[in-house]
Amino acid sequence: MMALLYLAPAALLLVGMMGYPLYQLVQISLYEYGQAQASGGAPLEFLGAGNYLALLGDAQFWTILLQTCVFAAICVLGSLVVGIGLAVLATKVSPLPRILLFLAAIGAWATPAVAGSTVWLFLFDQDFGLINEALTGIGISGAEGMSWTYDKYLAFGLVAAEVIWCSFPFVLVTTYAGLIGIPGEVVEAAALDGASTWRTTRSVLLPMLRPVLIIATIQSIIWDFKVFTQIYVMTNGGGVAGQNMVLNVYAYQEAFAASNYGLGSAIGVVMTALLLVITLLYLRAQRGNGVLA
Repeated sequence: MMALLYLAPAALLLVGMMGYPLYQLVQISLYEYGQAQASGGAPLEFLGAGNYLALLGDAQFWTILLQTCVFAAICVLGSLVVGIGLAVLATKVSPLPRILLFLAAIGAWATPAVAGSTVWLFLFDQDFGLINEALTGIGISGAEGMSWTYDKYLAFGLVAAEVIWCSFPFVLVTTYAGLIGIPGEVVEAAALDGASTWRTTRSVLLPMLRPVLIIATIQSIIWDFKVFTQIYVMTNGGGVAGQNMVLNVYAYQEAFAASNYGLGSAIGVVMTALLLVITLLYLRAQRGNGVLA
């Protein structure tokens, strides 16, 4: 009972900050709500599930949903691999390199998304980018004047690299905190038993880090599934003919570019529902593995 009383202020704050906006989002998604309705020039028309049926019947929606899931999965996996790898490295090096590593990582993490995306675009610029010049300098044919944002998959790869660059520091810091919390005697005992570094990592360290990695994974899923700024800035609103569209950009285009606020809200509701389902399935899988009590 006391625990509930302590949690009550935070719960009320979350309801106020998230519950009411979500309620408004669901409400708008049930109406025909365009520019005319927003300006008061036309009455609201209740559609019920009309916006959702139109969305589910649109082939473009399913294509964008698949792109979003694959893109988010690549970003999450990349962030985890880079973050965990560097966290392990940070435990092996001396203090000065470790401090420099964390300063560089926190600098990437603290860089605003718009600024970071713009810098990456400049580095990979078709005509003046440092990357094209470097590739041309080492003799890679076709690198001169190559556009990194024209091709669909190349553009997705470039954006994914930028997202991983600004996301891995959270995994790095979280995993490093978990690693230094593991008693040294455990690792020493594994070494005395003849376990290799890989076996120690796989059988000793990773199981002990699972609660920390669950937090990092869920946070990464939520962040990367909702990516907007990087895609919008680096592909100029979704790429050539919208080929690099993800759900968040799709919702923005429908709601604000097309002034179809009802359909845009429906996309937002679907995104929220999908994130809840993915998170619950992940937590259930971890509970089934005995990670969560």
